[in-house]
Amino acid sequence: MATATAVAWRRARLDERRPQTATARSLLFTVPGWPGHLPGQHVDVRLTADDGYQAVRSYSLAAPADGDRIELGVQTVPDGEVSPYLADELPPGAEVEVRGPLGNWFVWRPEQTEPTLLVAGGSGVVPLAAMIRAHRAARSTSPLHLLYSVRTPADIWYGDELTDHRAPHVDVRLLYTRQAPPGSPRAAGRLTSDDLEKPTARLEPTSPVYVCGPTGFVETAGNLLVDLGRDPATIRTERFG
Repeated sequence: MATATAVAWRRARLDERRPQTATARSLLFTVPGWPGHLPGQHVDVRLTADDGYQAVRSYSLAAPADGDRIELGVQTVPDGEVSPYLADELPPGAEVEVRGPLGNWFVWRPEQTEPTLLVAGGSGVVPLAAMIRAHRAARSTSPLHLLYSVRTPADIWYGDELTDHRAPHVDVRLLYTRQAPPGSPRAAGRLTSDDLEKPTARLEPTSPVYVCGPTGFVETAGNLLVDLGRDPATIRTERFG
């Protein structure tokens, strides 16, 4: 498996674009010579204009290692320089450059056996989806619980996959902050300690908690977890924005 030293730039060809929400896409690339990666890692993507101008942005890997194929999650940023182009304009067959995999702290490994909690805000679910997919592919029996906070039902990434109940050791709970669907057992609102209390009670003292999302969400979730008695050393965070 690749380590942090694998930082060479490689050509990446766009093979497929899959819509996730109105503004979010999954992009599948072929990267010759890709060294592999761990669930939770990310890559840098570099675009080069005809005049030589370059822009680099970081994107999470959304799926476990699969030969020379990688999947990235891209959320369009209003007035963004890179994300709108990647999300909607880069044509299939076109190439960009990627560097990675990057990050060795925010990763989940199939050999982990303790119960694990994943906490996602919005597009922060992307690296956590890679962990869930790797967990299922490994047929792991270690309990995995995802708390996924989104504004509305229309903002859910990987909806059908995350709500697939055929994986008995993966539990997913959706939290809506602005509009909950009819019949939802929880009123719309931001993440609270009540949301985290039961899933944290199922954890062991050394169980890892992975939190990913916008900076404000990650800071709030981290503080709530500590207030509930979690050791800060067990809380791993990845933030953006």
